[in-house]
Amino acid sequence: MDERIVVIARAGEAAYPARPPFHPDEACPESIVGSLTGPGSNPAYRAVRDALRISGLDGARCGTAAWNPLAHWIRPGQTVVLKPNLITGVHPRDPEGWRYTLTHGSIIRAVADFVWKALEGRGRIVLADAPQTDASFDRIVGCLGLDAIQRFYTDQGLDFEVVDLRPEVWTARDDVIVDRTARPGDPAGYVAFDLADRSEFTAHAGAGRYYGADYDAGEVNRHHDGGRHEYLISGTVVRCDVFVNLPKLKTHKKTGITVNLKNLVGVNGDKNWLPHHTVGFPENGGDQYPGATLARRLEHTGAGILRAVALRVPAIGTWMLRHARRAGATVFGETGQVVRSGNWHGNDTTWRMCLDLNKIVLYGNPDGSFREPDPSSRKPYLSFVDGIVAGQGNGPFDPDPAPSRVVLFGTNPAYVDLVAAVLMGFDPFRIPTTREAFRTRGLPIVSGRPEAVRCLSNHGPWNT
Repeated sequence: MDERIVVIARAGEAAYPARPPFHPDEACPESIVGSLTGPGSNPAYRAVRDALRISGLDGARCGTAAWNPLAHWIRPGQTVVLKPNLITGVHPRDPEGWRYTLTHGSIIRAVADFVWKALEGRGRIVLADAPQTDASFDRIVGCLGLDAIQRFYTDQGLDFEVVDLRPEVWTARDDVIVDRTARPGDPAGYVAFDLADRSEFTAHAGAGRYYGADYDAGEVNRHHDGGRHEYLISGTVVRCDVFVNLPKLKTHKKTGITVNLKNLVGVNGDKNWLPHHTVGFPENGGDQYPGATLARRLEHTGAGILRAVALRVPAIGTWMLRHARRAGATVFGETGQVVRSGNWHGNDTTWRMCLDLNKIVLYGNPDGSFREPDPSSRKPYLSFVDGIVAGQGNGPFDPDPAPSRVVLFGTNPAYVDLVAAVLMGFDPFRIPTTREAFRTRGLPIVSGRPEAVRCLSNHGPWNT
């Protein structure tokens, strides 16, 4: 399928099935489990199936037991990684908010069925992500029914793994880290990459002032200094034969939207290698805040002192930081109501990191080297976007539900995100991650120009 084609399948309902492992609600001749169906409606499964049907892949056999639409990319015996958005299982306002925050299990199940069809039962599927560092993986697994999905495939004699890629988890109170616990992480280990002058941070004025995922800003700046731009990536992702991105259609406070390009933050082995914003104000080349008001200067200075104390004397510094955060919310405003930490449309840092990660996944080798910068050398890549119920507003953690009723399918993250942004009502050329994906440095994510995109849909107005 041409990478410029993006399929938009419109579902009949903005709803998900309730009972895992989320069998289809109608007999599917091509199914690896025959005529097995589940109770109730499953619009998610139908939408994934419709997306593949609309694409025309293996069209001559569509509707028959032999239909195998992903066979062009996936061969028997291969390892396929499914990368959903598993950021966190807790929504701050709605106990059921995970439904429009995470990639739903019914989307995962539907895609996995077609992957197994292409594998012909011989090979591995690895469902892998690195959620927010303080998130409970067990809770996420329970919310999405991933344990039931894994058990279903295992009972069929199929190799289906669910992997938490995080080597460390945190306990946070009042948004302050109070404990750190080592985890097994990726069983395949991690691979370090240096993009050097092929990084989107090359010649960026923020060098030395990056802030990552932790109080220790020195760590992120050590990896982005002196021409080095280093990232630590999941060995499972690097070594897999085919990468399948399963993002949620959702807004994001740092990048505008989080679809395919932003979803790759979850392939990391250490999120403190990732620049999230540049300390300072636009007046001095930073993007932490939109302007250098007195209140912001005071907040910035005070927070810096307290983080330094927390690093040097954790017991005392952490206690001080927690109390200061509570007081600061009263004086300077709650995080959801004011701009801080680069959480605004002027963030000029995060999009660079996201595009660097996409280049590594598409071109990275297991020894830390890179394939030739040619489209034909990229790792096979597929995208299925869960937009049955999307997330809008204060994403990625605290969105409101948007009953969008869509599943998007494509073979290039830039083109799929371009279409996703338009469907969400945004100008994609005002979103740096989407705009700059079409002109990356050194390793091209996409071959064509944005205006070359073509949409196929079961909804007439969306066909272009």
